Amino acid sequence: MADPDAPLLIGVSARIYYPEGPVLDLGGVWTKTLHFLEQSVAHWVMHGGAMAVMIPAVDSDSVVTRADLNLKHYAAALDGLVLQGGNDVAPESYGQAPLDPRWHGDRVRDRYETELVRAFIDASKPVFGICRGLQLLNVAFGGTLWQDIPTQRPGAQEHRDGSKYERLYHTVELVPGTRLASLYPGVERAVTNSIHHQGIQDLAPGFTVEARCPDDGMVEAIRREGPGYVAAVQWHPEFHRSLAHAGFDDTPMLNDFLAAARAARLG
Repeated sequence: MADPDAPLLIGVSARIYYPEGPVLDLGGVWTKTLHFLEQSVAHWVMHGGAMAVMIPAVDSDSVVTRADLNLKHYAAALDGLVLQGGNDVAPESYGQAPLDPRWHGDRVRDRYETELVRAFIDASKPVFGICRGLQLLNVAFGGTLWQDIPTQRPGAQEHRDGSKYERLYHTVELVPGTRLASLYPGVERAVTNSIHHQGIQDLAPGFTVEARCPDDGMVEAIRREGPGYVAAVQWHPEFHRSLAHAGFDDTPMLNDFLAAARAARLG
């Protein structure tokens, strides 16, 4: 019987660093494949009173094999899953070839996170995606992506600026009648950060759009229809708390996800 008063344990998918063609010859640990949890994501989860637990991945060069890492065990032991941002989703993951070598993405992480999502859904645990996490969820359930918004959607709103990073902002419009909109009564539009050059092209079957960028129609939040809890946003909620001039309070969204995790624990 799970302790209802114990802190929630929220799994976070690993970001992966590959030692490819070093820009800086740092040596040592930087010659190894690294799995890491971005501090800001961990702090965002912890802000809700939960504990963040990074879930490792495996690749062809790992000492641990895929057979040794049973993601269902993590889904059984943890109360919910957050998908971090990071590298592009590989175009091959949604049946395309990269239009540019720079957009080859991370096929290893795609497979790992897709399996992870399935394991948590099968265990009736909630899943929440951040930025890449939104894109991965869309692809995992049959949707597609724009590989590069500026190239494929000329004239679209600027969604990424490397010189500004999390300090690039634009307006999002909440879709009336959605669960996300219900968390923000009276709020029709808000300002969020934007750190992505890819985005949803074809929405996955069974998903609903909960927010869009009103300037170009790009999807900014989605939720899977039916029972269970699978939702995601294109922005980075973990960065809003550290910026005094941020225009959106992500706390109701976090609390809603953690409430679903608590309900899953209690059965």
